[in-house]
Amino acid sequence: MNAVPAEAVTSHRWLPAYVGVGSNLGEPVSQVRRALESLGRLPRSRLVASSALYRTKPFGEVVQPPFVNAVAGLLTQWTPEELLAALRNLERELGREPPRERWGPRVIDLDLLVVGREERATDTLTLPHGGIAERDFVLYPLADIAPDLDVPRLGRVATLRDRVANRGIERL
Repeated sequence: MNAVPAEAVTSHRWLPAYVGVGSNLGEPVSQVRRALESLGRLPRSRLVASSALYRTKPFGEVVQPPFVNAVAGLLTQWTPEELLAALRNLERELGREPPRERWGPRVIDLDLLVVGREERATDTLTLPHGGIAERDFVLYPLADIAPDLDVPRLGRVATLRDRVANRGIERL
């Protein structure tokens, strides 16, 4: 009997992944909906859930318009690094330009939040995404689709949402 190569086994493994979606330029509601539709067309992935859209105050000190945020739930066969690369390519296709300032305005922002129980801390990828526990614009939409998700090292999404400061988030 021949052994199956490890890469053959892992390449067909489906992992849950959650992607934060945000926009505050160029008709943000339309931008977020377009991004969600585009996530549904990613190869080797399936869009299985999307949250309601939320209007949120910008994070950080930069004066800018409010954001529209959502979270997409995917099943994917990609590694976290491959999925992150696909998200960066999708951002460019959707019109994102390199940021001029940290936490500044943007046409579209796709953040890889959680991939299964994976944990990473590299120059290009942190999993779970840093700051999840402090961000209402992530936790409210994430709780719409995965309230019982146990975020590695942080805990259950619904519990995290109940602890985070609500900075005036509005469900659209």
